[in-house]
Amino acid sequence: MEQPPEQQELHHIRRRDRAVNDESWIRNFLHRAPVGVLATVESEQPFLNSNLFVYDEAAHAIYLHTAASGRTRRNIEGSERVCFTVYEMGRLLPAKTALGFSVEYASVVVFGQGAIIQDRERARAALHLLLKKYAPHLEPGRDYRAVNDEELQRTSVYEIRITAWSGKKKEAASDFAGAYYYGDEQQARWQS
Repeated sequence: MEQPPEQQELHHIRRRDRAVNDESWIRNFLHRAPVGVLATVESEQPFLNSNLFVYDEAAHAIYLHTAASGRTRRNIEGSERVCFTVYEMGRLLPAKTALGFSVEYASVVVFGQGAIIQDRERARAALHLLLKKYAPHLEPGRDYRAVNDEELQRTSVYEIRITAWSGKKKEAASDFAGAYYYGDEQQARWQS
């Protein structure tokens, strides 16, 4: 029998058959995911913000940034509790009944404490980790000017200290009858 939601651990996954308990899979997914969604709250109002991010395995933390002021910063200043997710969608899986339709997917949900990095050098280092993730072929000082103090003043850099996480995925056989990627069906109609 399943526990009521308020008694379950944050990272509890209802569909155990889709849970991923392999921590290396979770770490790799966080490394390769291009965009994440940060959830914060202010006065019981949830707020979601899509962000570029980097997972720092050594620090067991996620770094991201926004403008120096705004809702994300205000929410994290008010409550350090955050949730962060990354996901990808695979093929759509048609069925003979509407209830049977499904989709392939993979996701990771991270729970933790969000904090604004106040130390300039730590903030600069986090921003350079972001640049290294998204532009690994470019180097500061050679291909672009590194983050300077003026840019740091215009930016809020956040650290999410991870306290729990969970991974989840659904995959179907490669020969699943009728499986298709979203957009393929619409493109086929437009081209005919």
